[in-house]
Amino acid sequence: MSNDINEIVGDGPVDNQLSQYCASLADVEAAYERINGIAHKTPVLTCSSISDMISSGDKTSKANCFFKVEALQKTGSFKFRGALNAIQSLISEQDHETHCEGKSKDLNVVTHSSGNHAQALALAAKLASTKLFNVNATIVMPDNAPSIKKRAVEGYGAEVVLVQSTNEAREAKANEIVKQRGSYFIHPSEDPRVIAGQGTVCLEFVSQVQSMTGGESLDIVIIPVGGGGLASGCTTSLRGLLKSKVTIVLAEPLEMDDAKRSFESGKLLGHYSDKKLNSIADGLKTTLGPNTWPIIRDMVSDVITVSEKEILMATKLIWERLKICIEPSAGVGVAVAMSLPFKRKFLNVEQSQDIKNIGIVLCGGNVDVIKIATLMKDL
Repeated sequence: MSNDINEIVGDGPVDNQLSQYCASLADVEAAYERINGIAHKTPVLTCSSISDMISSGDKTSKANCFFKVEALQKTGSFKFRGALNAIQSLISEQDHETHCEGKSKDLNVVTHSSGNHAQALALAAKLASTKLFNVNATIVMPDNAPSIKKRAVEGYGAEVVLVQSTNEAREAKANEIVKQRGSYFIHPSEDPRVIAGQGTVCLEFVSQVQSMTGGESLDIVIIPVGGGGLASGCTTSLRGLLKSKVTIVLAEPLEMDDAKRSFESGKLLGHYSDKKLNSIADGLKTTLGPNTWPIIRDMVSDVITVSEKEILMATKLIWERLKICIEPSAGVGVAVAMSLPFKRKFLNVEQSQDIKNIGIVLCGGNVDVIKIATLMKDL
């Protein structure tokens, strides 16, 4: 699907054009105010050797690469931002009533996750608790989830409820907890408050690169995509701040290419029912949904997929050159930047594209180091 971003975004008032979606630039800016001082402002790193590799080739324009290191966020991924904003938003909504009553109140939240969102919501609940609000998090997890993940969630103070390893079982139990306890369900990627929170990644990114370059902007930003919370939130920020001047490319494993197929067809598609989702980038297994999809459909420039070998090689490169232990899901964006389809389309000097600064979001660092390092031996 070929989008004319100029027609959609243009140069008019930002929030007027983004108001049809579940989150706006104003929502992202408000989220930043809520999480500022609790979530880390993660660093932006550069590496001249990686920039040279990405810019290699006779017909490839020379560009500088900037890496937004969300692997150094609390709980090891960008997910903490969205979880914290969702909880802080709920607290704000009930704050006036509680102040009037003059007594503390329990605020119960629940989600189903065995990955980064589980740990993020658990810690966010703990850190958001105050004298007026005691935030209790319940995480519904599959009974075959790794014990290390269960212990991590419990270590942050959340209650873990185990169910059968099916989506139906997890959703049913979460709904049961919502009804029994009056809990608020916080979806890992479809909740608008989560999407706005994830958008703060690129709100920071744009400002940091401008400070590092003396006012220059990011020309291209590459963002990994799974459920689309990070991708749609960051797209909202980037289009709001830079409008049509920035190219937004989503990065996806070839083995889990629902976003690319959806983007090309213009229709929201899921995974093939007969396809095994075997990718080392398991954090990107979730599919797009009704809130994330319209933003991606209308405002993203392209979606590019990469092979398992490319993902592993890119992850290894970041380990070795940036000295940051990212997870393979974060390596997907680096792999796309180094891929021939990306270079031919966006860095081709014959097309007179003035690309100077490329931003890549390194979304997380929760990785089984021994397992992935063993796979790297064969490269």
